[in-house]
Amino acid sequence: MEGTPARRAKASRIRGPRAAARAAAATAALLAALQGCDAHVSAPHALTRTSPASAGSPATGDRGGPSSYLAPYPASPSPAPRQNPLGTTAASYVASRSGTVVAAVYDAAAGQTWMLGPQHPQAEASIVKLDILETLYAQQGNGPALAGTDQSLAQQMMEDSDNAAATSLWNAVGGPGRIQSFNSAAGLTHTLPSSCVTCPGFAWPGWGLTTTTPADQIALLRELIEPSTLLTDAQRHNALEFMENVTPGQRWGVTGGVPPQATVALKNGWLPLNSARTDWQINSIGWVKGSGRDYLMAVLATGNPTEQYGIDTINRLSAMVWENLR
Repeated sequence: MEGTPARRAKASRIRGPRAAARAAAATAALLAALQGCDAHVSAPHALTRTSPASAGSPATGDRGGPSSYLAPYPASPSPAPRQNPLGTTAASYVASRSGTVVAAVYDAAAGQTWMLGPQHPQAEASIVKLDILETLYAQQGNGPALAGTDQSLAQQMMEDSDNAAATSLWNAVGGPGRIQSFNSAAGLTHTLPSSCVTCPGFAWPGWGLTTTTPADQIALLRELIEPSTLLTDAQRHNALEFMENVTPGQRWGVTGGVPPQATVALKNGWLPLNSARTDWQINSIGWVKGSGRDYLMAVLATGNPTEQYGIDTINRLSAMVWENLR
Protein backbone atom coordinates (compact mmCIF):
# COMPACT_ATOMS: atom_id res chain seq x y z
CA MET A 1 0.00 0.00 0.00
CA GLU A 2 2.99 2.28 0.31
CA GLY A 3 4.17 4.31 -2.70
CA THR A 4 7.21 6.23 -3.94
CA PRO A 5 7.33 9.81 -5.24
CA ALA A 6 8.81 8.98 -8.66
CA ARG A 7 7.35 10.81 -11.66
CA ARG A 8 7.31 9.87 -15.31
CA ALA A 9 6.53 11.41 -18.67
CA LYS A 10 3.00 10.88 -19.90
CA ALA A 11 2.31 8.06 -22.33
CA SER A 12 0.61 8.38 -25.68
CA ARG A 13 -3.14 8.80 -25.82
CA ILE A 14 -5.22 5.72 -25.17
CA ARG A 15 -7.44 3.83 -27.53
CA GLY A 16 -10.04 1.37 -26.22
CA PRO A 17 -13.30 -0.36 -27.26
CA ARG A 18 -16.87 0.87 -27.12
CA ALA A 19 -20.07 -0.75 -25.88
CA ALA A 20 -23.72 0.17 -25.48
CA ALA A 21 -24.42 2.92 -22.92
CA ARG A 22 -26.46 2.22 -19.82
CA ALA A 23 -29.90 3.66 -19.15
CA ALA A 24 -29.82 7.44 -18.50
CA ALA A 25 -32.55 7.36 -15.89
CA ALA A 26 -30.55 5.14 -13.55
CA THR A 27 -27.58 7.43 -13.97
CA ALA A 28 -29.49 10.57 -13.08
CA ALA A 29 -30.74 8.98 -9.88
CA LEU A 30 -27.26 7.81 -8.94
CA LEU A 31 -25.61 11.15 -9.61
CA ALA A 32 -28.22 12.93 -7.53
CA ALA A 33 -27.56 10.57 -4.65
CA LEU A 34 -23.80 10.91 -4.96
CA GLN A 35 -23.82 14.67 -5.20
CA GLY A 36 -26.39 15.11 -2.44
CA CYS A 37 -25.34 13.75 0.18
CA ASP A 38 -9.71 -19.48 1.59
CA ALA A 39 -10.09 -22.55 -0.49
CA HIS A 40 -8.09 -24.46 -3.13
CA VAL A 41 -8.46 -23.40 -6.72
CA SER A 42 -11.39 -24.98 -8.47
CA ALA A 43 -11.63 -25.80 -12.15
CA PRO A 44 -11.92 -22.66 -14.29
CA HIS A 45 -15.10 -21.84 -16.09
CA ALA A 46 -16.06 -19.40 -18.78
CA LEU A 47 -18.87 -16.92 -19.04
CA THR A 48 -19.93 -15.29 -22.25
CA ARG A 49 -21.46 -11.90 -22.77
CA THR A 50 -22.89 -10.35 -25.89
CA SER A 51 -20.21 -8.45 -27.78
CA PRO A 52 -20.29 -4.65 -27.41
CA ALA A 53 -22.69 -2.89 -29.73
CA SER A 54 -21.33 -1.41 -32.89
CA ALA A 55 -21.19 2.33 -33.32
CA GLY A 56 -23.95 4.08 -35.17
CA SER A 57 -24.52 7.80 -35.33
CA PRO A 58 -22.29 9.72 -32.94
CA ALA A 59 -23.89 10.15 -29.54
CA THR A 60 -24.32 13.59 -28.09
CA GLY A 61 -22.91 14.72 -24.78
CA ASP A 62 -19.81 13.67 -22.87
CA ARG A 63 -20.95 10.41 -21.30
CA GLY A 64 -20.05 7.63 -23.69
CA GLY A 65 -19.82 10.08 -26.60
CA PRO A 66 -17.21 10.05 -29.35
CA SER A 67 -13.62 10.90 -28.54
CA SER A 68 -10.26 10.77 -30.25
CA TYR A 69 -8.83 8.10 -27.95
CA LEU A 70 -11.68 5.64 -27.49
CA ALA A 71 -12.47 4.00 -30.83
CA PRO A 72 -15.72 2.10 -31.54
CA TYR A 73 -15.90 -1.54 -32.54
CA PRO A 74 -16.68 -2.31 -36.18
CA ALA A 75 -20.19 -3.62 -36.79
CA SER A 76 -18.93 -6.93 -38.23
CA PRO A 77 -17.65 -9.53 -38.29
CA SER A 78 -18.06 -10.72 -34.71
CA PRO A 79 -14.78 -12.00 -33.22
CA ALA A 80 -14.47 -15.78 -32.93
CA PRO A 81 -14.60 -17.15 -29.38
CA ARG A 82 -11.20 -17.16 -27.74
CA GLN A 83 -9.36 -20.01 -26.07
CA ASN A 84 -9.77 -19.91 -22.29
CA PRO A 85 -6.64 -18.10 -21.02
CA LEU A 86 -7.33 -19.36 -17.50
CA GLY A 87 -7.58 -23.02 -18.50
CA THR A 88 -6.08 -26.14 -17.04
CA THR A 89 -2.46 -24.97 -17.28
CA ALA A 90 -3.21 -21.81 -15.33
CA ALA A 91 -5.34 -23.69 -12.82
CA SER A 92 -2.59 -26.26 -12.25
CA TYR A 93 -0.05 -23.49 -11.76
CA VAL A 94 -1.99 -21.56 -9.11
CA ALA A 95 -2.89 -24.82 -7.35
CA SER A 96 0.85 -25.39 -6.91
CA ARG A 97 1.28 -22.03 -5.17
CA SER A 98 0.76 -21.21 -1.50
CA GLY A 99 -2.32 -19.29 -0.54
CA THR A 100 -5.47 -18.67 -2.57
CA VAL A 101 -5.37 -17.13 -6.03
CA VAL A 102 -8.52 -16.04 -7.86
CA ALA A 103 -8.68 -14.25 -11.18
CA ALA A 104 -10.88 -13.02 -14.00
CA VAL A 105 -10.11 -12.04 -17.60
CA TYR A 106 -12.42 -10.13 -19.94
CA ASP A 107 -11.71 -10.10 -23.68
CA ALA A 108 -12.98 -6.70 -24.75
CA ALA A 109 -13.27 -7.48 -28.44
CA ALA A 110 -15.05 -10.84 -28.02
CA GLY A 111 -17.13 -9.77 -25.02
CA GLN A 112 -16.07 -12.97 -23.25
CA THR A 113 -15.18 -13.45 -19.58
CA TRP A 114 -13.33 -16.30 -17.84
CA MET A 115 -12.97 -16.96 -14.12
CA LEU A 116 -10.36 -18.89 -12.17
CA GLY A 117 -10.90 -20.15 -8.64
CA PRO A 118 -13.75 -19.67 -6.16
CA GLN A 119 -14.83 -16.06 -6.36
CA HIS A 120 -14.82 -15.39 -2.63
CA PRO A 121 -14.06 -11.79 -1.63
CA GLN A 122 -10.55 -10.87 -0.57
CA ALA A 123 -9.02 -7.67 0.80
CA GLU A 124 -8.40 -5.05 -1.84
CA ALA A 125 -5.27 -3.36 -0.43
CA SER A 126 -4.41 -0.47 -2.74
CA ILE A 127 -6.51 -1.49 -5.72
CA VAL A 128 -9.36 0.16 -3.82
CA LYS A 129 -7.84 3.43 -4.96
CA LEU A 130 -9.42 2.98 -8.38
CA ASP A 131 -12.82 2.70 -6.71
CA ILE A 132 -12.15 5.91 -4.79
CA LEU A 133 -11.15 7.65 -8.00
CA GLU A 134 -14.21 6.56 -9.98
CA THR A 135 -16.51 7.61 -7.15
CA LEU A 136 -14.86 11.02 -7.13
CA TYR A 137 -15.38 11.38 -10.87
CA ALA A 138 -19.04 10.37 -10.66
CA GLN A 139 -19.71 12.97 -8.00
CA GLN A 140 -18.44 15.67 -10.37
CA GLY A 141 -21.11 14.90 -12.93
CA ASN A 142 -20.34 16.32 -16.37
CA GLY A 143 -17.57 18.58 -15.14
CA PRO A 144 -13.90 18.40 -16.14
CA ALA A 145 -11.82 15.35 -15.29
CA LEU A 146 -10.40 16.79 -12.06
CA ALA A 147 -8.95 20.11 -11.07
CA GLY A 148 -6.60 21.64 -8.54
CA THR A 149 -6.00 19.73 -5.33
CA ASP A 150 -8.16 16.78 -6.34
CA GLN A 151 -6.11 16.23 -9.50
CA SER A 152 -2.86 16.34 -7.56
CA LEU A 153 -4.12 13.96 -4.88
CA ALA A 154 -5.55 11.57 -7.47
CA GLN A 155 -2.26 11.50 -9.37
CA GLN A 156 -0.30 10.73 -6.20
CA MET A 157 -2.83 8.07 -5.18
CA MET A 158 -2.85 6.28 -8.53
CA GLU A 159 0.68 6.71 -9.90
CA ASP A 160 2.63 6.52 -6.62
CA SER A 161 0.05 4.62 -4.53
CA ASP A 162 0.27 7.33 -1.89
CA ASN A 163 -1.76 6.35 1.16
CA ALA A 164 -2.21 9.82 2.62
CA ALA A 165 -3.66 11.04 -0.68
CA ALA A 166 -6.00 8.06 -0.74
CA THR A 167 -7.21 8.75 2.78
CA SER A 168 -7.89 12.38 1.89
CA LEU A 169 -9.96 11.40 -1.15
CA TRP A 170 -11.73 8.54 0.69
CA ASN A 171 -12.96 11.12 3.17
CA ALA A 172 -13.68 13.71 0.49
CA VAL A 173 -16.07 11.44 -1.43
CA GLY A 174 -17.99 10.59 1.73
CA GLY A 175 -16.40 7.33 2.83
CA PRO A 176 -17.89 3.83 2.56
CA GLY A 177 -21.52 4.86 2.12
CA ARG A 178 -20.95 6.97 -0.97
CA ILE A 179 -18.49 4.50 -2.45
CA GLN A 180 -21.05 1.73 -1.98
CA SER A 181 -23.64 3.86 -3.80
CA PHE A 182 -21.32 4.23 -6.77
CA ASN A 183 -20.47 0.52 -6.72
CA SER A 184 -24.12 -0.44 -6.83
CA ALA A 185 -24.66 1.68 -9.92
CA ALA A 186 -21.52 0.28 -11.56
CA GLY A 187 -22.68 -3.32 -11.02
CA LEU A 188 -20.25 -4.31 -8.27
CA THR A 189 -22.29 -6.85 -6.31
CA HIS A 190 -19.67 -8.41 -4.03
CA THR A 191 -17.56 -5.43 -2.97
CA LEU A 192 -17.88 -4.17 0.61
CA PRO A 193 -16.13 -0.90 1.53
CA SER A 194 -14.33 -0.95 4.85
CA SER A 195 -16.18 0.71 7.72
CA CYS A 196 -13.02 2.15 9.26
CA VAL A 197 -9.96 4.10 8.19
CA THR A 198 -8.20 3.69 11.51
CA CYS A 199 -9.00 0.12 12.50
CA PRO A 200 -8.19 -1.34 15.95
CA GLY A 201 -5.13 -3.59 15.86
CA PHE A 202 -4.36 -2.80 12.22
CA ALA A 203 -1.35 -0.64 11.35
CA TRP A 204 -2.37 0.29 7.81
CA PRO A 205 -5.20 2.47 6.49
CA GLY A 206 -8.44 0.58 6.94
CA TRP A 207 -9.78 1.30 3.46
CA GLY A 208 -7.34 -1.42 2.31
CA LEU A 209 -9.57 -3.95 4.09
CA THR A 210 -12.38 -3.28 1.64
CA THR A 211 -13.24 -6.68 0.15
CA THR A 212 -13.95 -7.52 -3.48
CA THR A 213 -13.91 -10.21 -6.16
CA PRO A 214 -12.12 -10.36 -9.52
CA ALA A 215 -15.47 -10.15 -11.31
CA ASP A 216 -16.31 -6.89 -9.54
CA GLN A 217 -12.91 -5.47 -10.45
CA ILE A 218 -13.55 -6.32 -14.10
CA ALA A 219 -16.82 -4.37 -13.85
CA LEU A 220 -14.95 -1.40 -12.39
CA LEU A 221 -12.33 -1.52 -15.15
CA ARG A 222 -14.99 -1.71 -17.85
CA GLU A 223 -16.19 1.71 -16.73
CA LEU A 224 -12.87 3.00 -18.09
CA ILE A 225 -12.64 1.29 -21.48
CA GLU A 226 -16.29 1.24 -22.54
CA PRO A 227 -18.84 4.05 -22.84
CA SER A 228 -20.18 4.82 -19.41
CA THR A 229 -23.22 6.62 -18.08
CA LEU A 230 -21.33 7.19 -14.83
CA LEU A 231 -18.06 8.70 -16.12
CA THR A 232 -17.32 11.13 -18.93
CA ASP A 233 -14.80 10.42 -21.68
CA ALA A 234 -12.44 12.98 -20.14
CA GLN A 235 -12.65 11.29 -16.76
CA ARG A 236 -12.03 7.84 -18.24
CA HIS A 237 -9.02 9.11 -20.17
CA ASN A 238 -7.66 10.83 -17.04
CA ALA A 239 -7.89 7.59 -15.04
CA LEU A 240 -6.24 5.48 -17.75
CA GLU A 241 -3.46 8.03 -18.05
CA PHE A 242 -2.76 7.73 -14.33
CA MET A 243 -2.73 3.94 -14.60
CA GLU A 244 -0.38 3.94 -17.58
CA ASN A 245 2.09 6.02 -15.63
CA VAL A 246 2.48 4.22 -12.31
CA THR A 247 5.94 4.46 -10.84
CA PRO A 248 8.29 1.87 -12.45
CA GLY A 249 8.74 -0.10 -9.23
CA GLN A 250 5.02 -0.82 -9.20
CA ARG A 251 4.71 -2.05 -12.81
CA TRP A 252 4.38 -5.73 -11.95
CA GLY A 253 1.39 -8.03 -11.97
CA VAL A 254 -0.76 -7.81 -15.09
CA THR A 255 2.34 -6.60 -16.94
CA GLY A 256 3.95 -10.03 -16.47
CA GLY A 257 5.01 -11.46 -19.84
CA VAL A 258 3.62 -8.47 -21.72
CA PRO A 259 6.04 -6.90 -24.23
CA PRO A 260 6.97 -3.24 -23.68
CA GLN A 261 5.27 -2.06 -26.88
CA ALA A 262 1.84 -3.00 -25.53
CA THR A 263 -0.31 -0.54 -23.59
CA VAL A 264 -0.81 -1.49 -19.95
CA ALA A 265 -2.88 0.58 -17.55
CA LEU A 266 -2.82 -0.94 -14.07
CA LYS A 267 -3.21 -0.56 -10.33
CA ASN A 268 -1.60 -2.94 -7.84
CA GLY A 269 -2.11 -3.60 -4.16
CA TRP A 270 0.11 -5.17 -1.51
CA LEU A 271 -0.70 -5.44 2.18
CA PRO A 272 0.64 -7.47 5.13
CA LEU A 273 -2.36 -8.94 6.91
CA ASN A 274 -0.46 -9.70 10.14
CA SER A 275 2.21 -7.95 12.16
CA ALA A 276 4.76 -10.70 11.46
CA ARG A 277 4.41 -10.02 7.71
CA THR A 278 3.96 -13.71 6.95
CA ASP A 279 0.53 -13.34 5.36
CA TRP A 280 0.42 -10.98 2.40
CA GLN A 281 -2.45 -9.84 0.21
CA ILE A 282 -1.15 -9.17 -3.30
CA ASN A 283 -3.46 -7.91 -6.07
CA SER A 284 -3.18 -6.59 -9.61
CA ILE A 285 -5.84 -5.20 -11.93
CA GLY A 286 -5.57 -3.54 -15.32
CA TRP A 287 -6.13 -3.19 -19.05
CA VAL A 288 -3.73 -4.72 -21.62
CA LYS A 289 -3.86 -3.81 -25.32
CA GLY A 290 -1.49 -4.68 -28.16
CA SER A 291 -0.40 -7.35 -30.64
CA GLY A 292 -3.99 -8.26 -31.41
CA ARG A 293 -5.01 -8.51 -27.77
CA ASP A 294 -7.39 -6.25 -25.85
CA TYR A 295 -8.33 -7.50 -22.41
CA LEU A 296 -8.93 -6.69 -18.76
CA MET A 297 -7.42 -8.81 -15.99
CA ALA A 298 -7.93 -8.89 -12.22
CA VAL A 299 -6.00 -11.15 -9.84
CA LEU A 300 -6.37 -11.39 -6.05
CA ALA A 301 -3.92 -13.53 -4.06
CA THR A 302 -4.04 -14.00 -0.30
CA GLY A 303 -1.99 -16.16 2.08
CA ASN A 304 1.33 -15.31 0.44
CA PRO A 305 4.31 -15.95 2.78
CA THR A 306 6.13 -12.88 1.43
CA GLU A 307 5.29 -9.89 -0.71
CA GLN A 308 7.60 -11.02 -3.52
CA TYR A 309 6.10 -14.52 -3.53
CA GLY A 310 2.69 -13.09 -4.35
CA ILE A 311 4.11 -10.78 -7.00
CA ASP A 312 5.89 -13.71 -8.65
CA THR A 313 2.65 -15.71 -8.72
CA ILE A 314 0.69 -12.96 -10.44
CA ASN A 315 3.50 -12.17 -12.86
CA ARG A 316 3.57 -15.79 -14.04
CA LEU A 317 -0.21 -16.03 -14.32
CA SER A 318 -0.27 -12.81 -16.34
CA ALA A 319 2.33 -14.20 -18.74
CA MET A 320 0.15 -17.28 -19.27
CA VAL A 321 -2.86 -15.12 -20.08
CA TRP A 322 -0.94 -12.99 -22.57
CA GLU A 323 0.40 -16.09 -24.30
CA ASN A 324 -2.96 -17.88 -24.38
CA LEU A 325 -4.86 -14.93 -25.88
CA ARG A 326 -2.74 -14.67 -29.04
